[in-house]
Amino acid sequence: MNILKKLSQIILISIFLSSCRTSINKDYRIKNFEKNINENVKSEKKRMEIKFSCGEDLISEYLDDGWKILKEDSQEKICTWKSVPATKDCNMEKDKGCKITKPDSIGEEKIYLLEK
Repeated sequence: MNILKKLSQIILISIFLSSCRTSINKDYRIKNFEKNINENVKSEKKRMEIKFSCGEDLISEYLDDGWKILKEDSQEKICTWKSVPATKDCNMEKDKGCKITKPDSIGEEKIYLLEK
């Protein structure tokens, strides 16, 4: 009976010690994995798309901050609108239904794809 008790105690102690060792190894793997993730995040480059419309162009601020232009595109854009009467005898003050909105000035919209 004594032999059976001692054998069960030895088995319990060995199970306890082996479980502690594996948890220590798991912590070590997690720490190494976190380091690898942090290194990969630092090596990734940041990208951003910005737009400037109607003569506003502040790209030099971004270039001074270390950004580089990957792609530049421009397209026509309406900057301001104006209201005009639909007919000659239309009173826009009294009759809102005869008012037409037309483009007043047309400018350019510049689109930049930046990378840092």
